[in-house]
Amino acid sequence: MNQPPGQTGHPGSMPIALLRRIAAAKPAAAAGERCEMCGTAIADPHQHVVDLQSRAILCTCRPCYLLFTDSTAQLRYRSVPERYLSFPDFELGPGQWDELEIPVGLAFFFRSSTLNRSVAFYPGPAGATESELPLAAWDAVLARNPGLSLAADDTEALLIRGPGPGLPQALCYLVPVDACYELVGQLRRVWHGFDGGGQARTALAAFFEQIGSRSRPVSARRGESAEGTVR
Repeated sequence: MNQPPGQTGHPGSMPIALLRRIAAAKPAAAAGERCEMCGTAIADPHQHVVDLQSRAILCTCRPCYLLFTDSTAQLRYRSVPERYLSFPDFELGPGQWDELEIPVGLAFFFRSSTLNRSVAFYPGPAGATESELPLAAWDAVLARNPGLSLAADDTEALLIRGPGPGLPQALCYLVPVDACYELVGQLRRVWHGFDGGGQARTALAAFFEQIGSRSRPVSARRGESAEGTVR
């Protein structure tokens, strides 16, 4: 799993039930990926949890994942949800993308509960780079699109593709934060030059087509779908 820059995933304090599992005899090492909490072999695809302190993404088995699904619990780790939402009426006013000071045409934003503020990352040849996000400019985007507040802290991100050639209107999706790091990893492998080059643009188009096909449309103005308020 792609990690945020300079971070590693080493679990710290855990619930007693999980500690008992880890203390039990672990299976012998074998080829393939393993849960980063208990060492159980896991298949691909699998689920993830976020270390709220380091922002690291940990690969987990289903039982370990379920330990951290309660978003109200005061735990160090939080399970990454699997929902995808699109905002067809998302508005980014003239010049607002430039005001966010993102040097490329793509970024993802999420609120860190540890820092008690929003953070932003954008892709590049070195992977995910954190932006010095002008909070006043980001608050203006949120005020224009109050439905974006649906994103859960730490585990869900707002993936925004800024307007540019062939894309007169910005695109915005709510996605699991691990999907953003996956995208950044894909782009890093093919990135050339300042803007990524042709291969990066092809990978980006394919990624947005994929998330677009699995996303449920929601109003960026009201945070509602045709069926009502999204939980």
